[in-house]
Amino acid sequence: MDEIYGIIPVSKFSNAKTRLSPFLDLEEREKLLKAMLKDVVSTLKPVVDEVIIISADKDVLEYANDLEVLTLVENEGLYLNTAIAQAMDWCRHKTEKVIIIPSDIPLIAKTNLQPLIESAKALDFIICPSKGGGTNGLLINPLAIDMKFGDFSFMKHINEAKNKGLDPIVYDSFYISLDVNITEDIGEIMIHGDGTKTKNYLNSLNIEVESIHGTERLKITRK
Repeated sequence: MDEIYGIIPVSKFSNAKTRLSPFLDLEEREKLLKAMLKDVVSTLKPVVDEVIIISADKDVLEYANDLEVLTLVENEGLYLNTAIAQAMDWCRHKTEKVIIIPSDIPLIAKTNLQPLIESAKALDFIICPSKGGGTNGLLINPLAIDMKFGDFSFMKHINEAKNKGLDPIVYDSFYISLDVNITEDIGEIMIHGDGTKTKNYLNSLNIEVESIHGTERLKITRK
């Protein structure tokens, strides 16, 4: 087998991006997550053999069907790491490599993933850090390590790999590192996200971004 499957875990749309409240209301946050998910899926589809979305949310799974990807119903009561392990367990007899990608990194659409995917066929462990010390990409053999997604997961995954005798390769990309959690992240999408569905949606909300010299680098407002 020389195939690679993409795994995207997605939480409930109704819980989408609460840290962006009250800048965006619930309906706007749900639509934002859908736009980001569409960018991630459309980027992965051409470079992997299958894309799998795992979620416990019926609305997410219905939306995933519209995106024409495989879906897995997350087992009741599971958390992110166990949901990803469930998806990898489903994949392990079908493919030798998986790439795990979060649903909220729309600038991945600005990258060329093909060389990374090709490298993963020869390497045991490739990890992409997030800007906050987390993990925004993981290319591994299914179930090769225990999942440590959450706060500061980058070094936890590195240590897990080393404990398993694997040689972690770091792929550091600004576009992959940016997950959208706070309003300043929205500003980054407005600056760098030309051509993405996410920026197109944010434009429809009349969002503006200014460069400032204060405690924050960007000022994000709505007309």
